[in-house]
Amino acid sequence: MAIRYPDTAGESDSAGDPLFPWLLKIKNSTEDLLSGRNSGEYLDKLLHDCISTYKQDAQYRNDIRFLKIWFLYLEGREDFERVYREVEEKEICIGNSLLYEWYAFFLEVKGLWQRANVVYQSGLSRKAQPFNRLKEAHSLFLQRISKRINAPLLHKVGDDAQAPATDFDKSFVNPWETSTVNKLIQKIKPQLVKYQGYHASNKVFSGKANLLSSRNKITEIGGRKYQILGCAGKGGFAQVFKAYVDCNPDQVVALKVQKPPFPWEFHMYRQLDCRIQENQRASFGLAERVHVFSDYSILVCDYQSHGTLLDAINLYSVAGNSMEEVLCMYYTIEMLYMLETLHSVGLIHGDLKPDNLLIRYSPQNLTETGFREKTGSWSSQGLCLVDWGRGIDLSLFPSTTEFKGDCRTSGFRCMEMKENKPWKFQVDTYGLCGIVHLMLHNTYMKVEKKQSRNGGYINMPTTAFKRYWNVLWKELFTKLLNRGETCEDDTETLRAIRTSMEEYVCSDPKLMKQLNELLAKQRVSLCSS
Repeated sequence: MAIRYPDTAGESDSAGDPLFPWLLKIKNSTEDLLSGRNSGEYLDKLLHDCISTYKQDAQYRNDIRFLKIWFLYLEGREDFERVYREVEEKEICIGNSLLYEWYAFFLEVKGLWQRANVVYQSGLSRKAQPFNRLKEAHSLFLQRISKRINAPLLHKVGDDAQAPATDFDKSFVNPWETSTVNKLIQKIKPQLVKYQGYHASNKVFSGKANLLSSRNKITEIGGRKYQILGCAGKGGFAQVFKAYVDCNPDQVVALKVQKPPFPWEFHMYRQLDCRIQENQRASFGLAERVHVFSDYSILVCDYQSHGTLLDAINLYSVAGNSMEEVLCMYYTIEMLYMLETLHSVGLIHGDLKPDNLLIRYSPQNLTETGFREKTGSWSSQGLCLVDWGRGIDLSLFPSTTEFKGDCRTSGFRCMEMKENKPWKFQVDTYGLCGIVHLMLHNTYMKVEKKQSRNGGYINMPTTAFKRYWNVLWKELFTKLLNRGETCEDDTETLRAIRTSMEEYVCSDPKLMKQLNELLAKQRVSLCSS
């Protein structure tokens, strides 16, 4: 990779800019080198002397010209990693996206793909500007690497580029097996410790007694005091507590306390920060920080107070009813859009179920405009997908990897798991189908083989569709439960179904009016319960 030095005509002169004479010398030396009038040794010495002279000068810390000088020096050296570390230590243009774009591209050309990915992640976690440009560059990088043939995705790293491939070169991997997760955590450790909000300690967590004993106890974590208001949820390995930060009722958070410590979920949240566009980010949960102790980890997340999709379904269940079709379709559109977004950037949730979907309500009254575009009052209305402990980051596996392993979640095991076949995106799409079935029928989905029109058999829910329901429901189940042997990207299928459903809802003003009324009624019921 060569970074061409720009023309310096018109730039400031040496009176107020001591760097300017060096720029002219470097430009002339570069031209001489290209024309064969001198060797590269003089240019290297010139670059080294310039860097040594001004690397402590705050005047040039955010000067893109000085960064280019560093990179001209770096690209000709075998110890380029050391040079780049010094760039970071001196904080040269650390908030500029070009630092990360240039170095990541330099590493990509050298075949150090995983190292390049880490550099992109570092820039994204620091919110380097322009942020959207850096996101786009990272997205294009992932697309380029995923298309490489006969090379494992993101496997070359540092001096291990020629080392034997890891166990992930096997055709099938259980992404939730303890040994797999531990390997992945070790693999991302250099990146993990640099994430904003990551705090690690080799000590035991001293505040667990206050967390686990009773309400209104104060526990200190990482220099902050949290007033524990009670347990908001409990699973096999973790408990979630509602808490005030520094006893301030305006700062409410959720503390996910897990034993043994489990930093993987924090990695997934930071990947969401990096890969999801800002206008969609609120749909996937937010994690402020994680504290990793020797015995526990504590994930500090946003607290959503409006209940879950399961709570909304249960409102109908206790009355012996099912959710209205237009409301079912609205939440289905939301979930389709979520999976379409996630799968397009190489992320899988792995545990899609209604109690992991929090409901978001707009602070404004909903209007009949902005529904499809998710603008206006609809931009903050919808669902929020949380609990990323089973999340899968596809960039850490070869592009040919398919998964085996059972989620063991009753009612949400995809067909491939039941039949011991490889799967990938099906774990999420089956979960979506299971939630849709629960909304429509108020019962968990059971699937059977039914004869199709062409004489074969397809997977379909055992419970029949009601005659007056929209045909789009049958299309959804037919397409998402019958992916066949393919584990390929499903975003086009998800987008097509979502678009059809959006067109149906928007086609009739009466449906939009009914949807608005049902959401308003639901909000009153959930927020008062």
